[in-house]
Amino acid sequence: MKILFLDQSGKPGGAELCLIDIAKPYRDSCLVGLFADGAFKNLLEQNQIPVQILTTQAIQVRKESSLAQGLGSLGQLIPLISKVTKIARDYDFIYANTQKALVVGALASFLARRPLVYHLHDILSPEHFSKTNRRIAVTLANRFASLVIANSQASQVAFIEAGGKAEITEVVYNGFDSQAYQVPESEVEKIRENLELDGQFVVGHFSRLAPWKGQHILIEALANTPENVTAILVGDALFGEQNYVKSLHEQVANLKLEKRVKFLGFRSDIPQLMTACNLVAHTSTAAEPFGRVIVEAMLCGTPVVATKAGGAMELVEPDVNGFLVTPSEPQELAEVINSCFLQPENCHALAKNARVSASQRFDVSVINQQIYHLLK
Repeated sequence: MKILFLDQSGKPGGAELCLIDIAKPYRDSCLVGLFADGAFKNLLEQNQIPVQILTTQAIQVRKESSLAQGLGSLGQLIPLISKVTKIARDYDFIYANTQKALVVGALASFLARRPLVYHLHDILSPEHFSKTNRRIAVTLANRFASLVIANSQASQVAFIEAGGKAEITEVVYNGFDSQAYQVPESEVEKIRENLELDGQFVVGHFSRLAPWKGQHILIEALANTPENVTAILVGDALFGEQNYVKSLHEQVANLKLEKRVKFLGFRSDIPQLMTACNLVAHTSTAAEPFGRVIVEAMLCGTPVVATKAGGAMELVEPDVNGFLVTPSEPQELAEVINSCFLQPENCHALAKNARVSASQRFDVSVINQQIYHLLK
């Protein structure tokens, strides 16, 4: 089975990390075409997955773009579509992993007469996408895709509610190699020592710094917790969100939390950092399509608290394998943090349940088998 994977990003986000796991079994017969250069290309190469940068010109369309802005990008899309069409003729089908990849892949599939699969990693809702972008995604998927793989029931429902065909959709969760999240205690101790976290109750937040990811909610909650509760923010701005980063630093200063909030930027040692935490907080203010960070924390054996919306509700069962709180409610989050701080035994029991269930539900070999059978 020869597959041409397409992805718009040069940076490794959740959809890109998922693509690495999907492409690995086909590394001898696939190609990943990227619409931007960057660290994602390096990760693919490290995993011996063939990769090619298909354009060096950024596609000037964003999630909130209007129809006029979308039409304005056609000039740069035409050469890319032509290139992908030519390459696609050497493959059995096209696998579009992102929305911009869907636009290019859909037209290339028509011209090259190759089937199209669209992996939907987004919730197509007004909170995340403009009306124009939602309409384009649904129209192209309905017209050209033989299969839409949704990364959660929440993503599937939103796609159908936006006008997508239910009969072409299947839900397949992200897969994970649980062994990659087994961290030796010596590494955890080293991280806590290097970050001066010894004696601290550490709440970790792992995401790009963006308003809808809700780092400001965690900071506000932190102000209502004991002095030795510290937050580490792992990630940085990706898409022109530097003003938000500045506002976070100002918020920390105004609340006099400079000694209790650490901005770590992008890191590659995520399992080690998660294992070093006493609690991982997911604080998205809008519904998350899946919630990769939630499963990663579970696999690390670290208690997790997530917002009660979207895919997170499919991952977390309250008081069984984690905690759920109302989005944008820092007081609720503070109460969970304080409860975990005061009753660590209860948290550890939930985390143990979470690790066992997550390793079974999201095992990468099982997930890849599901995708293989759908692609046959």
